[in-house]
Amino acid sequence: MNNQDIVAKLWRLSDVLRDDGITYHQYVTELTYILFLKMAKETGTEGQIPREYRWDVLRTKSGIELKRYYRDLLQHLGEAAAGRVQEIYAGASTNIDEPANLKKIISSIDALDWFSAREEGLGNLYEGLLEKNANEKKSGAGQYFTPRVLIDVMVRVMDPQPGERCNDPACGTFGFMIAANKHVLEATDDLFTLDQDQAKFQVKQAFTGVELVHDTHRLALMNAMLHGIEAPITLGDTLSPLGKNLRGYDLVLTNPPFGTKKGGERASRDDLTFPSSNKQLNFLQHIYRSLKPGGRAAVVLPDNVLFADGDGKRIREDLMDKCDLHTILRLPTGIFYAQGVKTNVLFFERGATDKSNTGGVWFYDLRSGMPSFGKRTPLTTRHFAEFEDAYTAPDRVAIEDERWSYLTREEIADKNNSLDRGLIRSTDDGQDLVNLDPARLAADAADLLEEAVDLLRSLSAELGSEVVPDEVR
Repeated sequence: MNNQDIVAKLWRLSDVLRDDGITYHQYVTELTYILFLKMAKETGTEGQIPREYRWDVLRTKSGIELKRYYRDLLQHLGEAAAGRVQEIYAGASTNIDEPANLKKIISSIDALDWFSAREEGLGNLYEGLLEKNANEKKSGAGQYFTPRVLIDVMVRVMDPQPGERCNDPACGTFGFMIAANKHVLEATDDLFTLDQDQAKFQVKQAFTGVELVHDTHRLALMNAMLHGIEAPITLGDTLSPLGKNLRGYDLVLTNPPFGTKKGGERASRDDLTFPSSNKQLNFLQHIYRSLKPGGRAAVVLPDNVLFADGDGKRIREDLMDKCDLHTILRLPTGIFYAQGVKTNVLFFERGATDKSNTGGVWFYDLRSGMPSFGKRTPLTTRHFAEFEDAYTAPDRVAIEDERWSYLTREEIADKNNSLDRGLIRSTDDGQDLVNLDPARLAADAADLLEEAVDLLRSLSAELGSEVVPDEVR
């Protein structure tokens, strides 16, 4: 049994909890509480867990005793434990009401092939669960889960180095930092080519993040722990005064949340030059201000950042002054949780001064003429191969690829500093011609209908479980 099999088996257990009204995201959180104890036993790291709350005690309980014990366990570890254990269980509570369901999950986890899981890596197993949750449309988790293929591409071209301070100010489940850590591990023979102090820095300081949502923060902590990362992951809002202290980074990799800040939220930053109600514009300002001179960033942002007037225009000008915005990757549609969201990756480097750092911008159009990505056509590494070749080329001018184009700062200024450029197949109003293809539209409609059918079947099953008497089933 490999990790993929184990992930599939763990995911099927979510059906057990349907009668308890537990969502997919709640299920992953519950799994995190239980898996932490099992993985601590499997890896011989139970030292921070009191003996009376370890796996071997949990697995012996059943019935009402199990339900009471489990609730006590969550409360005790969240309040009285230390270090990362306390962080993971802080504020923990259970949504599982039926002891038999809880027992089934514990027994099923105990019966898995943990030898194989350890061989393939427990961190990889946990990432598989997070990805499964994100790909499940009904879970809604995809809003903070960036496709793994895109993360890996961004990390490869940014090439994080040992000794660099890396950060994700909206880290979700910590995917960018996990991938950056893997990149450094591969380049250093699992840190063996580094001296003791350098290796300690990589484990305890190199990869940090901030996450606003408590349950997602919990998943990030677990993910980091299973990958051997001990650096701080802060529970908080980067766009609050907390973010003013996040500075001096060598590398930022992130996919910040999109949308408009609503009223009644926590205090806002008072140090941003152009404060906006638009979250992605505020995050963009934070990111380039958080870089040290020579620091670099790769950031996923929606199309409106490229053309928004008012503060949007002023922020783009400020970005191009303070940084060398050297590359924009126009991403295909359909690769994120929200259908139809059009996104880009902006690559930039902070200058030594705050003026005239961008001489021109290279654009790579990975949107025009691309397939409609989804279940039928998954996004893969090969879709980014030509972009990576162009990005890393010693002489970008020598690249012959119709998707690869360049605009000087003066040409950008002539178009009101709009960066909504570089698409090779669009109509006068910017509509991508590929989206007007009847065959493509039919395929997209089929995908949406499949999702609708899945949702209706799920709803039917849930309603049926409530209205059908037990004696009829």
